[in-house]
Order: sequence, then C-alpha cells, then structure tokens
Amino acid sequence: MEAPFIISHLQTDKTPSSIRLASIDALRGFDMLMISGGGAFIYLLGGKTGLPFIDSVSAQFEHPEWHGFTFFDFIFPLFLFLAGTSLAFSIKGGLSKGLKDSELISKIFKRMLILITLGILDKNAPIDIFDPAHIRYGSVLGRIGLATFIGAILYLNFSFTQRIYISLITLITYYLCLIFIPVPEYGAGNLTFEGNLVGWFDRNFMPGKLKQGTYDELALLTQFPAICLTIFGTIAGDILLRNYASLQKLKYLFLFGITGVIAGLVWNLIFPINKHLWSSSFIMLTSGMAFTFLAVFYWIIDIKGYKKWSFFFRVIGVNSLVIYLAVRFINFNYSSELLFSGIYKYAPESWHEVYNALGGFVLVWLFLYFLYRNKIFIKV
Repeated sequence: MEAPFIISHLQTDKTPSSIRLASIDALRGFDMLMISGGGAFIYLLGGKTGLPFIDSVSAQFEHPEWHGFTFFDFIFPLFLFLAGTSLAFSIKGGLSKGLKDSELISKIFKRMLILITLGILDKNAPIDIFDPAHIRYGSVLGRIGLATFIGAILYLNFSFTQRIYISLITLITYYLCLIFIPVPEYGAGNLTFEGNLVGWFDRNFMPGKLKQGTYDELALLTQFPAICLTIFGTIAGDILLRNYASLQKLKYLFLFGITGVIAGLVWNLIFPINKHLWSSSFIMLTSGMAFTFLAVFYWIIDIKGYKKWSFFFRVIGVNSLVIYLAVRFINFNYSSELLFSGIYKYAPESWHEVYNALGGFVLVWLFLYFLYRNKIFIKV
C-alpha cells in the first residue's frame, strides 16, 4: 500500500503527458500566495498609505457579506480549476505508463479520503472526536478531493465536449433548483441568507456543525456547482495537452475565458454572483477568469519563455498542500514578531501589523524555498 504522502524529485521523463508546465505551477503559486500571507498583507495596507488606488486594491481582499464579488472570492475557485488542469496531465501520464482506469480511480479515491480527513482536521483542530455533532465536516481540502475524484470519473468516461455539456447542465439545474424549489416558510426563489434552498438543505441533511450556524458554504448542495470548476479545469488541461500549435492553444484558452466571464456577468442579472451560494453565475465568472489567467501565464512563461520572474511563485506552487496546512498549524506571524519586531517597532504603530504580516510571509517563502532546493515535493 502506498504511503499517503510522497516525497518526490523533479520529473525527468519527457513524454508529452508527463511534462510539467511551468505556467501551471506558477499560477498555482500565485494563488497560494494570496492564501499564505500575501492577501493578508495587501488587505492590511488599506487606509494606511493615503493612496486611493492602494485602498481600492486592499478592499478586493475581503469577501462580500452576501451577493457581490471581490478578487479574494476568486482564490479558491482558481485552485479548484487548476486541480482539474493538473488532473488531466496526471491521468494522461498514468495512461501512458500503462495504468488501467480502475487503478487511476482507486488512487484518486484514496487521495480524496486523505484530503477529506486532512480537511476535517484543518477546520476543527483541536478536534474532539468524542463529540461528532460539533465537528465541521465541510472543508476546502475535502471539496478539492471530492471534485477531483468526480472529475476523474468524468474525464475517463466522457469526451471533451460531453464534459462541457455536463457542466452547463449541472449549473442550469442548480439555478433552476434554487429558483423554483420552495423552501418552507420562505417559498421559492428566495436567495437571502436566511431563506435560500442551500441553507435549508444543509440544516436538514448535513451532519455536524455548520460554519454560519444555519448554513455552510462548503456543505452539500454547493458541491455540485463547485465540481464544475474542476471539470472546466480538465478542459483547459486537454487544450494544453493536444497537439495544437502553442498560439492555437492560447486562442482556445482566451476564447473559453472571455466566454465564461461574459456568461457569468449576464447570468448575474437574474442569478446574483455569490460565493457563499456558489451560484452558477459565480462559477461561470471565475472559470472564465481562470481560463484567462492560465492563458496569460502560459503565454508569458511557456510561449515567450520568460520564466525567471515566475520562480518566486513556482516555489510556492510545487508544495501547495504543504503551505496550506503549514499556515494553519505553524504560527509564522508569531515567529515574525520574535525575529523582526525589534526593527519595525520604530515605524508608526499602525504599520506594525503590516510589517509583521510581511515578515511572516517571508518566513513562509523561505520555508518553501528550503523544500524546493532540497527537491522535496510533498503530494497526496
């Protein structure tokens, strides 16, 4: 039986399905940068510089209370999308090495169980295993694990076009359910925090603790639209794996990106963009943005060959699971205070938290750089 964590070296085989695109690792690193301290640093700059532009950027790193969208809402959807992109490469690589479909599914199923377990630990630590009613079972890692498992099954059994149709049908069905299925005491089509179908379903069918008490955005119904992000990611992976010219691949990525963004904004007119509900308009918008970001990174790094600038992000991207859990269980900000407060204490007091957050992130990156230099890449 394989160990759950694999410590591996950089890939050296150069078959088409095993080549690791630097743009994918860099974009994943950019995404994890926002989770591992970069987003907090930018947010803390708000109201301190006296520059309206900086304040506007800072405001993009706080989630809206309900309807609406900020850049920070894009971070998790982008990770789900890239999980699908990497999944396409992994499955093609496995098939090229002679693995059977059943073997690949078995591996991904075990990975899903590990991620669900790690997700529960992440959301509940210190976890009281003797009080399951107060354990939160919905988690970021669990959602990634489930989405990649379902995505793998669909990838192995349905074509490129069929997977697009499956995603669109899922999103339309989700929209129709939230609009036409009546919620007791609230009726049909209620998209408020209190009266939406997702919250009612969670309260009645989701075991354990819900994040918001009567609702949890990582619970049951929202799994369906979220999986579509990973399916769209496999579409991007297929585009990159096909024997197209690089500029042709770029054109398709941009085409899907622009289409998704426009579809999300139009759908928003009748089904508001809402991360809490994982609304269909939110999925289309963020998947379109993900296609577009991937296209830009692919063009700059893999087509134009400008790779040196991306090293900073790639160091983060190749150990994304490590840093996601590390920032939860290691207090880098406390270490930053111990190491750097003797320097930044001379700055205005309102800036102390900014410099401390910056120091914490520097420690995070150095930790990941140590793993990178020693060619340690921990995966599930």
